[in-house]
Amino acid sequence: MKYKPFKKVVIYARVSTEEQAENGYSIDAQLDILRNYCTATGAEVMDEYVDRGVSGKSMKGRYELQRLLKDAEESKFDEVIVWKFNRMARKNIDLLHIVELLEKNNISFRSYSENFETSSPMGRFALQMMGAVGELERNTIIDNVKMGHRQRARMGLHNGKVPLGYTIVEGKGGSRETRTEVIIVEEEASIVRYIFEQYAAGHGLKTIANELNHRGRKTKSGKPFSTTAIRDLLDNPMFVGKIRYNQYENWAEKRRKGKSSETILVDGHHPPIVSQELWDKVQLLRKKKGTMPKKRFEGEYLLTGLIRCPECGAAMTASRTINRSKDGKKIIRMYYSCGRFRSQGSAVCHANSVRKVEAEQAVTDRIRQAVVNPEILQRVVRSVNEKRSGRIKPLRDELTAVQTRITSLEDKKRKYLELYEIDDIDRDMFSERLSILNQELDTGLTRKSKLELELRDDQADPVSYELVRSLMTNFDTLLRHSPFQQRKTLLHLIVKRITLDDRKRVGSVELAFNEDTEKHFLSVAPSADIAEGAFSINEKALSLRNKLHIYI
Repeated sequence: MKYKPFKKVVIYARVSTEEQAENGYSIDAQLDILRNYCTATGAEVMDEYVDRGVSGKSMKGRYELQRLLKDAEESKFDEVIVWKFNRMARKNIDLLHIVELLEKNNISFRSYSENFETSSPMGRFALQMMGAVGELERNTIIDNVKMGHRQRARMGLHNGKVPLGYTIVEGKGGSRETRTEVIIVEEEASIVRYIFEQYAAGHGLKTIANELNHRGRKTKSGKPFSTTAIRDLLDNPMFVGKIRYNQYENWAEKRRKGKSSETILVDGHHPPIVSQELWDKVQLLRKKKGTMPKKRFEGEYLLTGLIRCPECGAAMTASRTINRSKDGKKIIRMYYSCGRFRSQGSAVCHANSVRKVEAEQAVTDRIRQAVVNPEILQRVVRSVNEKRSGRIKPLRDELTAVQTRITSLEDKKRKYLELYEIDDIDRDMFSERLSILNQELDTGLTRKSKLELELRDDQADPVSYELVRSLMTNFDTLLRHSPFQQRKTLLHLIVKRITLDDRKRVGSVELAFNEDTEKHFLSVAPSADIAEGAFSINEKALSLRNKLHIYI
């Protein structure tokens, strides 16, 4: 079809590293096809948005897509065209969300290879059907891969990475699937045996982690041991010669909530590291301790995870001490203490405890002072604008360096192509060098997209005093009048981090406001007397389009 005269079109292209390696998809091929199509149909290509080496299963890390959506909100074009609809998103719900945003701004979405666009009811229907079919195909492929993994597990073969104490080597004979062999790494295995023996002797998770960290031992990934790392090792039946598979489903999204009812547990072909007797003893202790009532802290902790340790920067968590007065009365003192110290011990950090009441009072006072004292608020606004303008030069400098690197890589790529055309370079060497250059180019172009997106936000108009006063006033009002759970929710939504000075006093409070928090929590809501759980205030905050960081 021919476009209407002067119709403004943009191109979106994406390919993941796996797709390019396995299926031969190419960004350049997609762009060439779409450019030629636009030229043939009389469309004016306003811009090209290219995400290289990025999966389409989520929106995270797709900086060019984010830039496209921002431009769509400013109505910079009339239509988005892609090679295939799954270039935009793999999940149907994400695809429909993107198309809905485009339609709100009177922008249509066109797929070249599937030959449809969303400006008509039939086009929208085709998109929904194709999106559903595409997601079904993707899920079918995932199920087929899982079926192969389940079969390997039933055969006693390990899937994926191996835990501490083992490594994978290439074996001889057999099929490609069964040729690998899992063997013991004795240096690591001694650590695993130590962990099991210490736990069987009655030592706790933190005690074991602390001792290993003092000895300089590391996990398989080279990190200090934590209570979680110790627990996961103790619960892994691979160390007693078993293969366990499908303990959790959809781990990337559900984590431990996705516990499976169809876990496979069979004898493996690999050698055990601990004896069955030691394993049984440890599991008996784990089960017994698992039925013991968990420690419950009395009191309400508002700032858990928000305060940062002044020594290592980790999040600080709730802690308490219990003492007795001379007359036998129980005295409970509540603190925030370093989370790394609590899980990894004194080899990694120290407690650096601060009293709960004092820390919470200092934070709420700091917010209150910024509201009631115009001079403080004006200083905050000046600081915000200075930080925004101060960020621009380093970002521009890095963007210039990245662009220089991209130009250099493109020149090298062009030279290799010229050498190949005159048969002055071996084909294998050419393919190897071209692959390395393309990977480096993808990395550079992705970084360039991210920097341009950050610069776009920071180059917005200076933040006004009225906007900051409105946001801070509404925030302070909610903190003073909401019940505990709502106050905690609000703080965790808006406070990004709280730092402590060298005397363990509140140094700075970083607040991060964005359009969603302003719209849903800091603007007019039903009265809390009418709607339980509502965040109610008296006045609406001024409009906030970009993320705003405030330091008080």
